[in-house]
Amino acid sequence: MASHPTEDLFPRGFASDNFAGVHPQVMARIAAVNHGHAMAYGDDAVTARAQAAFSRTFGCQVNAHFVFNGTAANVLSLMAFQKPYGAVLCSDLAHLWNDESTAPERALGMRIIPLRSMDGKIDPAALEEVLGRGHGVHGVHPVALTLTQPTEVGTLYSLEELRRLIAIAKLHGLGVHVDGARLGCAVAALGIGVHEMLVATGVDVVSFGGTKQGMLCGEAVVFLTPGLGEDFPYWQKHNMQLASKMRFISAQFEALLENDLWIENGRRANAMAAHLHHSVRNLPFVKVAFPVQANSVFVRIPPTWLEPLQRETFFWPWDEREGLVRWMCAWDSAPEDVDRFVGTLQNMEKRA
Repeated sequence: MASHPTEDLFPRGFASDNFAGVHPQVMARIAAVNHGHAMAYGDDAVTARAQAAFSRTFGCQVNAHFVFNGTAANVLSLMAFQKPYGAVLCSDLAHLWNDESTAPERALGMRIIPLRSMDGKIDPAALEEVLGRGHGVHGVHPVALTLTQPTEVGTLYSLEELRRLIAIAKLHGLGVHVDGARLGCAVAALGIGVHEMLVATGVDVVSFGGTKQGMLCGEAVVFLTPGLGEDFPYWQKHNMQLASKMRFISAQFEALLENDLWIENGRRANAMAAHLHHSVRNLPFVKVAFPVQANSVFVRIPPTWLEPLQRETFFWPWDEREGLVRWMCAWDSAPEDVDRFVGTLQNMEKRA
């Protein structure tokens, strides 16, 4: 008889919330729709219910569409502002700039311009500087600003910071996109709803995370501005992101939005990151690199510690030369995971 995998084969660690399993309520909802036949390509009742749930979550009528992965969500969101002579502005630490390969340039046919950031957040002066350049038709024309909330280094834009950046963008006629792969962590930490954070501040479109927030697979592109993205179904098909059995992605979002499970998952991940931060911040050889405001902890450790620590739990080095690493918590991270890892760090401290 074939053996079944056990939890020991998949130990929890601090590499990424992409490594985490599927929330039981999400898995149960997949099973609940796994019977009979339903219309394909999103023309089913489950997808209609999930789309209605997004409007309730955002407190207004929005248009939500579902794709397979985060790269597609970001790129297809920005197609709403696509111009062949255009440019997209983002943080110099943004996922769009550092971790999407050349997908944005290839699919959008536009230039990506990274802006100076402070703790991962775009410096308003850097945004104004780029928008104030006077090259006219000889230069690239900025058409969109993309913000990441939480940022790639786990920091958060305050409501006032969002308002300021978005006001600058709107003054210059730019569309505004938010990469919300971990949006639940931001909502949980700031204690403000997505209507106040995104709709009221003038955001046009959001990449709403599914996979990092407890789903098996799937991301949502949510248009907040009426009339924007009306051609999205064509972009979706053209870019190979139209799922035939869409109900199995939609069902996951229905479960994630129900009773704000996505926010609760973010709250749990944030709490574990806070626990990890509190446990390591006074260790002599561990230096916290960025404010810990969501579900990640960036620290500098002796570079010689990287390999032995990664044998305890794999994690991503951000800059191996400097010993800058990221420890990421997920919806299923537990206090005992943190305590075990901190114990390993303390033992290494003793041997140092």
